[in-house]
Amino acid sequence: MTSPDEHEDNGPQNRGSKRDSLFLLAAARLEGGDSVGRLRIRNLSETGLMADCETPLAKDDKVIVDLRGVGEVSGTVRWFADGRIGMEFDQRIDPQGARKPVSKGREDVPSYLRPIVSGRPGFRR
Repeated sequence: MTSPDEHEDNGPQNRGSKRDSLFLLAAARLEGGDSVGRLRIRNLSETGLMADCETPLAKDDKVIVDLRGVGEVSGTVRWFADGRIGMEFDQRIDPQGARKPVSKGREDVPSYLRPIVSGRPGFRR
Protein backbone atom coordinates (compact mmCIF):
# COMPACT_ATOMS: atom_id res chain seq x y z
CA MET A 1 0.00 0.00 0.00
CA THR A 2 1.39 3.39 -0.95
CA SER A 3 0.66 6.37 1.24
CA PRO A 4 0.14 9.89 -0.06
CA ASP A 5 3.38 10.94 1.67
CA GLU A 6 5.39 8.34 -0.28
CA HIS A 7 4.02 9.39 -3.67
CA GLU A 8 6.55 11.50 -5.52
CA ASP A 9 3.92 13.76 -7.12
CA ASN A 10 2.08 14.54 -3.89
CA GLY A 11 2.12 18.16 -2.79
CA PRO A 12 0.96 21.46 -4.25
CA GLN A 13 4.38 22.29 -5.65
CA ASN A 14 4.29 19.19 -7.88
CA ARG A 15 0.69 19.43 -9.08
CA GLY A 16 -0.03 20.54 -12.60
CA SER A 17 -3.59 21.68 -11.84
CA LYS A 18 -5.28 23.76 -9.15
CA ARG A 19 -7.30 21.59 -6.75
CA ASP A 20 -10.87 22.60 -5.88
CA SER A 21 -12.13 21.49 -2.45
CA LEU A 22 -15.68 20.14 -2.43
CA PHE A 23 -17.81 17.29 -1.10
CA LEU A 24 -19.36 15.17 -3.83
CA LEU A 25 -20.63 11.58 -3.87
CA ALA A 26 -19.89 9.52 -6.97
CA ALA A 27 -20.25 5.89 -8.05
CA ALA A 28 -17.07 4.13 -9.12
CA ARG A 29 -16.09 0.81 -10.67
CA LEU A 30 -12.94 -0.95 -11.75
CA GLU A 31 -12.22 -0.97 -15.48
CA GLY A 32 -13.28 -4.65 -15.53
CA GLY A 33 -16.74 -3.73 -14.23
CA ASP A 34 -16.52 -4.62 -10.52
CA SER A 35 -18.08 -1.97 -8.30
CA VAL A 36 -15.80 0.01 -6.02
CA GLY A 37 -18.81 1.49 -4.23
CA ARG A 38 -19.24 5.18 -3.58
CA LEU A 39 -16.48 7.74 -3.46
CA ARG A 40 -16.74 10.85 -1.30
CA ILE A 41 -14.73 13.26 -3.40
CA ARG A 42 -12.85 15.84 -1.33
CA ASN A 43 -10.64 17.50 -3.96
CA LEU A 44 -11.13 17.73 -7.71
CA SER A 45 -8.99 19.19 -10.48
CA GLU A 46 -8.69 18.96 -14.27
CA THR A 47 -6.26 16.06 -13.88
CA GLY A 48 -7.43 14.07 -10.85
CA LEU A 49 -9.18 13.72 -7.52
CA MET A 50 -8.74 12.73 -3.91
CA ALA A 51 -11.60 10.83 -2.29
CA ASP A 52 -12.68 8.64 0.59
CA CYS A 53 -13.13 5.13 -0.81
CA GLU A 54 -15.21 2.25 0.63
CA THR A 55 -13.11 -0.43 -1.07
CA PRO A 56 -9.34 -0.90 -0.67
CA LEU A 57 -7.62 -0.29 -3.99
CA ALA A 58 -4.07 -0.79 -5.21
CA LYS A 59 -1.72 1.65 -6.89
CA ASP A 60 -2.19 1.51 -10.68
CA ASP A 61 -5.76 0.11 -10.50
CA LYS A 62 -7.82 1.44 -13.42
CA VAL A 63 -11.05 3.05 -12.18
CA ILE A 64 -14.08 4.68 -13.84
CA VAL A 65 -15.92 7.34 -11.83
CA ASP A 66 -19.34 8.74 -12.74
CA LEU A 67 -19.02 12.45 -11.91
CA ARG A 68 -22.24 14.45 -11.75
CA GLY A 69 -22.25 17.16 -14.42
CA VAL A 70 -19.15 15.69 -16.11
CA GLY A 71 -20.00 12.06 -16.91
CA GLU A 72 -17.86 8.95 -16.71
CA VAL A 73 -14.17 9.63 -16.20
CA SER A 74 -11.47 6.95 -16.34
CA GLY A 75 -8.19 7.13 -14.53
CA THR A 76 -5.47 5.41 -12.51
CA VAL A 77 -5.12 5.11 -8.75
CA ARG A 78 -1.82 6.77 -7.79
CA TRP A 79 -2.06 6.07 -4.05
CA PHE A 80 -4.35 4.50 -1.44
CA ALA A 81 -4.02 5.07 2.32
CA ASP A 82 -6.33 5.16 5.32
CA GLY A 83 -9.47 4.73 3.20
CA ARG A 84 -8.56 7.49 0.73
CA ILE A 85 -7.35 7.41 -2.85
CA GLY A 86 -5.53 9.74 -5.17
CA MET A 87 -6.58 9.24 -8.78
CA GLU A 88 -5.12 10.69 -11.97
CA PHE A 89 -7.55 11.04 -14.89
CA ASP A 90 -6.74 9.71 -18.37
CA GLN A 91 -8.19 12.89 -19.94
CA ARG A 92 -8.51 16.43 -18.56
CA ILE A 93 -11.98 17.43 -17.37
CA ASP A 94 -13.74 20.68 -16.49
CA PRO A 95 -14.06 20.37 -12.69
CA GLN A 96 -16.57 23.24 -12.58
CA GLY A 97 -19.04 20.95 -14.37
CA ALA A 98 -19.34 18.92 -11.16
CA ARG A 99 -20.44 22.07 -9.29
CA LYS A 100 -23.26 22.99 -11.68
CA PRO A 101 -26.84 22.30 -10.55
CA VAL A 102 -28.30 19.04 -11.77
CA SER A 103 -31.74 20.58 -12.47
CA LYS A 104 -32.41 21.58 -16.06
CA GLY A 105 -35.03 24.16 -15.24
CA ARG A 106 -38.52 24.70 -13.96
CA GLU A 107 -39.95 21.57 -15.58
CA ASP A 108 -37.74 19.46 -13.27
CA VAL A 109 -39.23 21.04 -10.14
CA PRO A 110 -42.47 19.51 -8.82
CA SER A 111 -45.40 21.95 -8.74
CA TYR A 112 -45.54 21.93 -4.93
CA LEU A 113 -41.96 23.28 -4.82
CA ARG A 114 -42.47 26.05 -7.38
CA PRO A 115 -42.93 29.61 -6.12
CA ILE A 116 -46.48 30.81 -5.69
CA VAL A 117 -47.42 33.31 -8.36
CA SER A 118 -48.50 36.55 -6.74
CA GLY A 119 -51.97 37.71 -7.70
CA ARG A 120 -54.89 35.73 -8.96
CA PRO A 121 -56.06 35.65 -12.55
CA GLY A 122 -58.65 38.36 -13.13
CA PHE A 123 -57.94 40.03 -9.82
CA ARG A 124 -56.78 43.65 -10.02
CA ARG A 125 -55.69 45.98 -7.31
